[in-house]
Amino acid sequence: MSRVNAVVLDLIAITVFAVLARIAHQSEDMPLTFLGILSTLWPFVIGVVLGWIVVSAAGRSGVRVRSGGWLVWLVTVIVGLAIWGIRNTSFPHWSFITVASIMSALLMLGWRGIHALVVKRGRSRARVA
Repeated sequence: MSRVNAVVLDLIAITVFAVLARIAHQSEDMPLTFLGILSTLWPFVIGVVLGWIVVSAAGRSGVRVRSGGWLVWLVTVIVGLAIWGIRNTSFPHWSFITVASIMSALLMLGWRGIHALVVKRGRSRARVA
């Protein structure tokens, strides 16, 4: 898988995260609208971009969890939550930190795990044939 495809999958994963967050917390203050989703999404998109810059600078591929995928996720969460805190002039509640970390990990590291299984299965079938 190319790095560009991996970045796109991370952006899709973090978009799903933002949509799910808006659905879960829909209110007058947090409407489930396009602009509402963008409001939730943009801090984490910056995190994804910075995560990929860090991984690239470290000479890692970032496609697999062990090759830097965990680092892309970690930078994404830290940057996204930091921007949220600055924007809202408060430290995020521990429950928000927990849920944001777990959900983004499931989505961002989950596609990497599925990809690794598919690649491994393809290599196993190639050896048998």
